[in-house]
Amino acid sequence: MKIVFMGTPDFAVPVLEALAKEHDVVAVYTRAPKESGRGKKINKTPVHLLAEKLGFEVRTPRTLRNDDELDVLKSFHADIAIVAAYGLLLPQTVLDAFPKGCINVHASLLPRWRGAAPIQRAIEAGDAQSGISIMKMALALDAGDVLRQAIVPISDTMTGGDLHDELSVVGADLLIQVLRDLDTIVPMKQDEALVTYAEKLDKSECLLNFNQDAEVLCRKIRAFFPYPATYFMYHGERFKVYLASVVTGVGEAGEILEGCHNLVVAVASGKALQIEKIQREGKQPMAISELLKGFVFAEGEKLNS
Repeated sequence: MKIVFMGTPDFAVPVLEALAKEHDVVAVYTRAPKESGRGKKINKTPVHLLAEKLGFEVRTPRTLRNDDELDVLKSFHADIAIVAAYGLLLPQTVLDAFPKGCINVHASLLPRWRGAAPIQRAIEAGDAQSGISIMKMALALDAGDVLRQAIVPISDTMTGGDLHDELSVVGADLLIQVLRDLDTIVPMKQDEALVTYAEKLDKSECLLNFNQDAEVLCRKIRAFFPYPATYFMYHGERFKVYLASVVTGVGEAGEILEGCHNLVVAVASGKALQIEKIQREGKQPMAISELLKGFVFAEGEKLNS
């Protein structure tokens, strides 16, 4: 088939690679490059870089809600559009522009976790499994009919990064299967009574709240690793937390129970967090034992105070 691909981050890269092996990718749409740093370096998206490497035409419109951009899109005469974490909402005019419609690769078992951050929210909520849904796109957010799904278990040690990487590969494989069987698949409507939403991650969520239960905090730390990463404040300095475990310990929420050889912090419900991997501002991530060779957290003091 002639395909227009729309995607932006690392998650979408295996999908584009898989499509390029079996289909005619006539154009790739991705988010516009961003400038960063004092030199205003131009940073192209992972999909943009791959598309250029593969020799595909790349489009980076800031909106698809105008006639000129719609005319360009139609000029490719594609059979179908494949979308994977693109980052722009598609208006109905775009959804109607392809004879076989638009198909989305979504990183959850719909209707659970519609929205922007399904990977992190699944781990944060303590879900036993996640997965991929290949769905026909509709105007409402992630509400289209499901064509096929694949389940991925979530282990007790799996991080957001781990789940992201596994789902991206599973999503690429499942999409190729769906495209091969597209004419015989019977779409399945989503049960609206089972819908949950994966709200976009906000920086304010990253500050650890030691009034929460230890298991809840551990799940959040895993879910938000490697990005955007949880953190705490100590003497005005930010420390990112990448790995922690639940231990016994009694104290006021946020109180440092151990700070010389281990970092143990009291939390709610008579439990404590033992911080195991950390990143000090301006430093590389490291095991807490490495940090504590030259740094001490004073016992009895409180984090985030």
